[in-house]
Amino acid sequence: MRFKRFINIHTILLLVFVITIFGLLYRFFNWGQKIDLGAIDFGGQEEKPDTLDIILPALDSEHNVIIDKDDTTTIVCFGNAPFADDRDSKDNLANLIAEKTGATVYNCSIGGSYLAAGNPTIDPDSYPLDSYNFYWLTHVAVKNSVYTRCNDAAVVLGDKAAPEAPEVYDTLWNLNFEDVDVVAIMYDASDYLNGHEIYNIANETDIRQFTGNLEAGIELLQSTYPWLRIIVMSPTYAYALDENGNYVSSDLYTYGEDVLATYVIREQTSCFNRSVSFVDNLYGTITEDNAKDYLTDHLHLNQAGRELVAERFIYALHYYDE
Repeated sequence: MRFKRFINIHTILLLVFVITIFGLLYRFFNWGQKIDLGAIDFGGQEEKPDTLDIILPALDSEHNVIIDKDDTTTIVCFGNAPFADDRDSKDNLANLIAEKTGATVYNCSIGGSYLAAGNPTIDPDSYPLDSYNFYWLTHVAVKNSVYTRCNDAAVVLGDKAAPEAPEVYDTLWNLNFEDVDVVAIMYDASDYLNGHEIYNIANETDIRQFTGNLEAGIELLQSTYPWLRIIVMSPTYAYALDENGNYVSSDLYTYGEDVLATYVIREQTSCFNRSVSFVDNLYGTITEDNAKDYLTDHLHLNQAGRELVAERFIYALHYYDE
Protein backbone atom coordinates (compact mmCIF):
# COMPACT_ATOMS: atom_id res chain seq x y z
CA MET A 1 0.00 0.00 0.00
CA ARG A 2 2.77 2.38 0.93
CA PHE A 3 4.54 1.61 -2.39
CA LYS A 4 1.35 2.25 -4.38
CA ARG A 5 0.76 5.49 -2.48
CA PHE A 6 4.31 6.58 -3.28
CA ILE A 7 3.81 5.85 -6.96
CA ASN A 8 0.45 7.63 -7.09
CA ILE A 9 1.66 10.83 -5.46
CA HIS A 10 4.70 11.13 -7.70
CA THR A 11 2.73 10.25 -10.77
CA ILE A 12 0.26 13.02 -10.02
CA LEU A 13 3.02 15.56 -9.40
CA LEU A 14 4.71 14.57 -12.65
CA LEU A 15 1.44 14.90 -14.53
CA VAL A 16 0.84 18.39 -13.08
CA PHE A 17 4.37 19.43 -14.06
CA VAL A 18 3.94 18.21 -17.64
CA ILE A 19 0.59 19.97 -18.00
CA THR A 20 2.03 23.22 -16.65
CA ILE A 21 4.99 23.16 -19.04
CA PHE A 22 2.70 22.36 -21.96
CA GLY A 23 0.41 25.26 -21.02
CA LEU A 24 3.29 27.71 -20.81
CA LEU A 25 4.64 26.63 -24.19
CA TYR A 26 1.19 26.96 -25.75
CA ARG A 27 0.73 30.49 -24.37
CA PHE A 28 4.19 31.49 -25.52
CA PHE A 29 3.61 30.47 -29.11
CA ASN A 30 -0.01 31.66 -29.27
CA TRP A 31 0.09 34.82 -27.14
CA GLY A 32 -2.54 37.36 -28.14
CA GLN A 33 -4.05 37.69 -31.57
CA LYS A 34 -2.01 38.31 -34.65
CA ILE A 35 -2.96 41.61 -36.30
CA ASP A 36 -2.31 42.75 -39.84
CA LEU A 37 -0.82 46.23 -39.33
CA GLY A 38 -1.73 47.13 -42.87
CA ALA A 39 -5.40 46.68 -42.05
CA ILE A 40 -5.45 49.30 -39.28
CA ASP A 41 -7.40 52.44 -40.19
CA PHE A 42 -5.63 55.63 -39.09
CA GLY A 43 -8.34 57.96 -40.34
CA GLY A 44 -7.19 57.92 -43.94
CA GLN A 45 -3.55 58.58 -43.06
CA GLU A 46 -0.81 56.19 -44.03
CA GLU A 47 0.51 55.87 -40.49
CA LYS A 48 -0.57 56.73 -36.98
CA PRO A 49 -0.06 60.44 -36.25
CA ASP A 50 2.83 61.05 -33.91
CA THR A 51 1.73 64.23 -32.13
CA LEU A 52 0.87 65.34 -28.63
CA ASP A 53 -2.54 66.69 -29.66
CA ILE A 54 -5.36 66.74 -27.10
CA ILE A 55 -8.60 67.85 -28.75
CA LEU A 56 -11.44 68.38 -26.27
CA PRO A 57 -14.86 70.04 -26.50
CA ALA A 58 -16.11 72.60 -24.01
CA LEU A 59 -18.04 70.90 -21.19
CA ASP A 60 -20.61 72.25 -18.76
CA SER A 61 -20.67 71.53 -15.02
CA GLU A 62 -22.39 68.19 -15.69
CA HIS A 63 -19.78 67.23 -18.28
CA ASN A 64 -22.12 67.66 -21.23
CA VAL A 65 -20.71 69.10 -24.46
CA ILE A 66 -21.56 72.79 -24.84
CA ILE A 67 -23.04 73.40 -28.28
CA ASP A 68 -22.75 76.84 -29.88
CA LYS A 69 -26.35 77.42 -30.95
CA ASP A 70 -26.00 80.72 -32.79
CA ASP A 71 -24.72 81.17 -36.32
CA THR A 72 -21.49 82.93 -35.42
CA THR A 73 -18.29 81.89 -33.70
CA THR A 74 -16.36 84.46 -31.70
CA ILE A 75 -12.68 83.83 -30.95
CA VAL A 76 -10.26 85.76 -28.74
CA CYS A 77 -6.55 85.21 -29.44
CA PHE A 78 -3.83 85.59 -26.79
CA GLY A 79 -0.14 85.24 -27.52
CA ASN A 80 2.95 86.91 -28.92
CA ALA A 81 4.60 86.96 -32.38
CA PRO A 82 2.57 84.23 -34.15
CA PHE A 83 -0.59 86.32 -33.72
CA ALA A 84 1.05 89.76 -33.37
CA ASP A 85 3.29 89.84 -36.47
CA ASP A 86 1.89 91.91 -39.37
CA ARG A 87 -1.14 92.63 -37.24
CA ASP A 88 -3.02 94.72 -39.79
CA SER A 89 -2.22 92.50 -42.78
CA LYS A 90 -4.67 90.02 -44.29
CA ASP A 91 -1.80 87.54 -43.94
CA ASN A 92 -1.74 87.87 -40.15
CA LEU A 93 -2.51 84.57 -38.41
CA ALA A 94 -5.61 85.83 -36.60
CA ASN A 95 -6.90 87.42 -39.80
CA LEU A 96 -6.29 84.20 -41.72
CA ILE A 97 -8.34 82.28 -39.16
CA ALA A 98 -11.14 84.83 -39.46
CA GLU A 99 -11.11 84.60 -43.26
CA LYS A 100 -11.00 80.81 -43.39
CA THR A 101 -13.69 80.23 -40.74
CA GLY A 102 -15.98 83.25 -41.04
CA ALA A 103 -15.55 83.76 -37.30
CA THR A 104 -15.32 87.07 -35.50
CA VAL A 105 -11.75 87.15 -34.20
CA TYR A 106 -10.34 89.56 -31.63
CA ASN A 107 -6.56 89.69 -31.76
CA CYS A 108 -5.41 90.31 -28.17
CA SER A 109 -1.81 89.24 -28.67
CA ILE A 110 1.15 91.48 -27.78
CA GLY A 111 4.44 91.22 -29.64
CA GLY A 112 7.55 90.72 -27.55
CA SER A 113 5.60 89.29 -24.60
CA TYR A 114 6.19 86.03 -22.78
CA LEU A 115 4.26 83.47 -20.79
CA ALA A 116 6.56 83.41 -17.75
CA ALA A 117 6.40 86.52 -15.58
CA GLY A 118 9.41 88.04 -13.86
CA ASN A 119 7.58 88.74 -10.60
CA PRO A 120 4.78 86.99 -8.67
CA THR A 121 2.82 90.26 -8.36
CA ILE A 122 2.16 93.06 -10.83
CA ASP A 123 4.96 95.64 -10.60
CA PRO A 124 5.23 97.80 -13.73
CA ASP A 125 8.10 99.85 -12.33
CA SER A 126 10.45 96.87 -11.89
CA TYR A 127 8.90 94.35 -14.28
CA PRO A 128 7.04 96.32 -16.96
CA LEU A 129 6.88 93.46 -19.49
CA ASP A 130 4.85 91.42 -17.01
CA SER A 131 1.92 93.73 -17.78
CA TYR A 132 1.80 92.15 -21.24
CA ASN A 133 1.90 88.48 -20.30
CA PHE A 134 -0.99 86.05 -20.48
CA TYR A 135 -1.94 85.88 -16.81
CA TRP A 136 -2.25 89.64 -16.33
CA LEU A 137 -4.13 90.00 -19.61
CA THR A 138 -6.68 87.47 -18.35
CA HIS A 139 -7.19 89.74 -15.34
CA VAL A 140 -8.18 92.47 -17.77
CA ALA A 141 -10.50 90.00 -19.55
CA VAL A 142 -12.33 89.22 -16.29
CA LYS A 143 -12.53 92.95 -15.49
CA ASN A 144 -10.15 93.10 -12.55
CA SER A 145 -8.57 96.37 -11.51
CA VAL A 146 -5.15 95.88 -13.15
CA TYR A 147 -6.45 97.65 -16.26
CA THR A 148 -4.50 100.86 -15.67
CA ARG A 149 -1.21 98.99 -15.38
CA CYS A 150 -0.82 99.04 -19.15
CA ASN A 151 -0.17 102.79 -19.09
CA ASP A 152 2.21 102.42 -16.15
CA ALA A 153 4.26 99.84 -18.08
CA ALA A 154 4.34 102.02 -21.20
CA VAL A 155 5.84 104.91 -19.25
CA VAL A 156 8.67 102.69 -17.96
CA LEU A 157 9.30 100.98 -21.31
CA GLY A 158 9.27 104.17 -23.36
CA ASP A 159 10.13 103.44 -27.00
CA LYS A 160 10.17 99.70 -26.22
CA ALA A 161 6.50 99.67 -25.23
CA ALA A 162 4.31 97.49 -27.45
CA PRO A 163 2.24 99.89 -29.61
CA GLU A 164 -0.71 97.47 -29.72
CA ALA A 165 -0.95 97.11 -25.91
CA PRO A 166 -3.45 99.93 -25.25
CA GLU A 167 -5.78 98.59 -27.96
CA VAL A 168 -5.50 95.05 -26.53
CA TYR A 169 -6.31 96.29 -23.01
CA ASP A 170 -9.28 98.29 -24.32
CA THR A 171 -10.58 95.31 -26.28
CA LEU A 172 -10.36 92.90 -23.35
CA TRP A 173 -11.82 95.41 -20.88
CA ASN A 174 -14.81 96.27 -23.06
CA LEU A 175 -15.50 92.92 -24.69
CA ASN A 176 -18.57 91.06 -23.45
CA PHE A 177 -17.23 87.54 -22.95
CA GLU A 178 -20.74 86.15 -22.87
CA ASP A 179 -20.50 86.46 -26.66
CA VAL A 180 -17.14 84.65 -26.85
CA ASP A 181 -17.05 80.96 -27.76
CA VAL A 182 -13.34 80.14 -28.04
CA VAL A 183 -10.08 81.40 -26.60
CA ALA A 184 -6.96 80.60 -28.65
CA ILE A 185 -3.56 80.82 -26.96
CA MET A 186 -0.23 80.63 -28.79
CA TYR A 187 3.16 81.72 -27.53
CA ASP A 188 6.25 80.93 -29.58
CA ALA A 189 9.62 79.68 -28.34
CA SER A 190 10.64 83.05 -26.85
CA ASP A 191 10.40 81.73 -23.28
CA TYR A 192 12.78 78.91 -24.20
CA LEU A 193 15.17 81.27 -26.00
CA ASN A 194 15.28 83.51 -22.94
CA GLY A 195 15.85 80.66 -20.50
CA HIS A 196 12.65 81.16 -18.53
CA GLU A 197 11.74 78.55 -15.96
CA ILE A 198 9.24 75.90 -17.07
CA TYR A 199 7.27 74.67 -14.06
CA ASN A 200 7.17 74.61 -10.28
CA ILE A 201 6.23 71.18 -8.97
CA ALA A 202 5.19 72.70 -5.63
CA ASN A 203 2.96 75.37 -7.22
CA GLU A 204 1.34 74.58 -10.54
CA THR A 205 0.08 78.18 -10.93
CA ASP A 206 3.36 79.96 -10.22
CA ILE A 207 3.12 82.73 -12.83
CA ARG A 208 6.90 83.03 -13.04
CA GLN A 209 6.92 79.64 -14.80
CA PHE A 210 6.12 78.96 -18.47
CA THR A 211 3.38 76.47 -17.59
CA GLY A 212 2.40 78.10 -14.30
CA ASN A 213 1.44 81.35 -15.99
CA LEU A 214 -0.57 79.43 -18.56
CA GLU A 215 -2.42 77.39 -15.93
CA ALA A 216 -3.10 80.42 -13.74
CA GLY A 217 -4.62 82.31 -16.68
CA ILE A 218 -6.69 79.33 -17.80
CA GLU A 219 -7.92 78.81 -14.24
CA LEU A 220 -9.04 82.43 -14.03
CA LEU A 221 -10.85 82.29 -17.38
CA GLN A 222 -12.54 78.98 -16.58
CA SER A 223 -13.74 80.14 -13.17
CA THR A 224 -15.19 83.36 -14.62
CA TYR A 225 -16.37 82.17 -18.04
CA PRO A 226 -16.94 78.40 -17.71
CA TRP A 227 -18.55 78.07 -21.14
CA LEU A 228 -15.38 78.98 -23.02
CA ARG A 229 -13.63 76.42 -25.16
CA ILE A 230 -9.89 76.97 -24.76
CA ILE A 231 -7.44 75.82 -27.42
CA VAL A 232 -3.73 76.11 -26.62
CA MET A 233 -1.31 75.91 -29.54
CA SER A 234 2.27 74.99 -28.72
CA PRO A 235 5.32 76.80 -30.06
CA THR A 236 6.43 75.62 -33.46
CA TYR A 237 9.99 74.46 -33.92
CA ALA A 238 12.54 77.25 -33.48
CA TYR A 239 16.28 77.09 -33.97
CA ALA A 240 18.51 77.84 -31.03
CA LEU A 241 21.30 80.37 -31.50
CA ASP A 242 24.79 79.63 -30.26
CA GLU A 243 27.19 82.26 -28.89
CA ASN A 244 28.11 83.23 -32.47
CA GLY A 245 24.54 83.57 -33.65
CA ASN A 246 24.61 80.33 -35.65
CA TYR A 247 21.49 78.18 -35.88
CA VAL A 248 21.70 75.01 -33.81
CA SER A 249 19.18 72.35 -32.86
CA SER A 250 16.81 73.33 -30.06
CA ASP A 251 16.75 69.64 -29.16
CA LEU A 252 20.37 69.94 -28.08
CA TYR A 253 20.85 73.51 -26.85
CA THR A 254 19.63 74.91 -23.53
CA TYR A 255 19.50 78.50 -22.28
CA GLY A 256 18.00 77.78 -18.90
CA GLU A 257 16.33 74.63 -17.61
CA ASP A 258 15.91 72.46 -20.69
CA VAL A 259 15.46 72.09 -24.44
CA LEU A 260 12.45 73.40 -26.39
CA ALA A 261 10.75 70.00 -26.51
CA THR A 262 10.47 69.96 -22.72
CA TYR A 263 8.59 73.27 -22.77
CA VAL A 264 6.09 71.77 -25.22
CA ILE A 265 5.71 68.49 -23.34
CA ARG A 266 5.12 70.32 -20.06
CA GLU A 267 2.63 72.63 -21.78
CA GLN A 268 0.71 69.59 -23.01
CA THR A 269 0.63 68.21 -19.46
CA SER A 270 -0.80 71.51 -18.20
CA CYS A 271 -3.52 71.41 -20.85
CA PHE A 272 -4.38 67.85 -19.85
CA ASN A 273 -4.58 68.88 -16.20
CA ARG A 274 -6.87 71.81 -17.06
CA SER A 275 -9.04 69.83 -19.52
CA VAL A 276 -8.39 72.15 -22.46
CA SER A 277 -7.39 71.38 -26.03
CA PHE A 278 -3.74 71.27 -27.04
CA VAL A 279 -2.47 71.52 -30.61
CA ASP A 280 1.08 70.21 -30.92
CA ASN A 281 2.88 72.44 -33.41
CA LEU A 282 6.37 71.16 -32.57
CA TYR A 283 5.84 67.62 -33.85
CA GLY A 284 2.61 68.03 -35.79
CA THR A 285 3.03 71.28 -37.74
CA ILE A 286 6.46 72.89 -38.08
CA THR A 287 9.21 70.51 -37.06
CA GLU A 288 12.98 70.45 -37.20
CA ASP A 289 12.71 68.60 -40.52
CA ASN A 290 10.65 71.26 -42.33
CA ALA A 291 11.34 74.44 -40.33
CA LYS A 292 13.47 76.03 -43.07
CA ASP A 293 10.39 76.08 -45.31
CA TYR A 294 8.14 77.85 -42.79
CA LEU A 295 10.31 80.30 -40.80
CA THR A 296 11.68 83.68 -41.84
CA ASP A 297 14.55 83.36 -39.38
CA HIS A 298 15.21 81.12 -36.38
CA LEU A 299 11.80 81.88 -34.81
CA HIS A 300 9.17 83.80 -36.79
CA LEU A 301 6.62 82.28 -39.16
CA ASN A 302 6.60 83.11 -42.86
CA GLN A 303 3.36 83.22 -44.83
CA ALA A 304 3.35 79.48 -45.54
CA GLY A 305 3.99 78.84 -41.86
CA ARG A 306 1.03 80.95 -40.82
CA GLU A 307 -1.18 79.12 -43.29
CA LEU A 308 -0.09 75.79 -41.83
CA VAL A 309 -0.65 76.88 -38.23
CA ALA A 310 -4.06 78.32 -39.17
CA GLU A 311 -5.11 75.01 -40.72
CA ARG A 312 -4.04 73.12 -37.59
CA PHE A 313 -6.08 75.47 -35.41
CA ILE A 314 -9.11 75.12 -37.67
CA TYR A 315 -8.73 71.33 -37.49
CA ALA A 316 -9.06 71.54 -33.69
CA LEU A 317 -11.81 74.17 -33.85
CA HIS A 318 -14.08 72.01 -36.03
CA TYR A 319 -13.08 68.64 -34.60
CA TYR A 320 -16.44 68.08 -32.88
CA ASP A 321 -18.70 69.77 -35.42
CA GLU A 322 -20.31 66.50 -36.42
